[in-house]
Amino acid sequence: MRLGLALLPLSMLAQPAIAAAPAAVDGLWKTEDGKAMVRIGTCGEGLCGTVAKLLAPPSEGDGFDVRNPDQALRARPLIGMPILTGFKPESGQWRGKIYDPKTGKTYRSILKRENANMLQVQGCVAFFCQTQHWQRAG
Repeated sequence: MRLGLALLPLSMLAQPAIAAAPAAVDGLWKTEDGKAMVRIGTCGEGLCGTVAKLLAPPSEGDGFDVRNPDQALRARPLIGMPILTGFKPESGQWRGKIYDPKTGKTYRSILKRENANMLQVQGCVAFFCQTQHWQRAG
């Protein structure tokens, strides 16, 4: 009996760690600058987000992806365009890529719910990340 109790802590160490599932981020979110609404939902085995609505006219390009480095994509409309792609759960948050149509660049990204109505959105290059806070819109 004593041997069994002595081995119990060791057997607990041998158990694989169960990662905490990240909070759901599905829904409609208003970007921090208030210029767009992004709809996040399931895409295949992960999550993605598309521009659902423009709340302010773009400063250039008449609503098209004019800064995209791929010339073939510069004529695509911003509405309906994917900006969040390939998000998978990892360590209590969602990790994937975010596309910034203002610059035409794609960054590593992390999504994490702060509370029921606030989403933390990070775009990262190497170890440097810029954070925005998107508000739930629907």
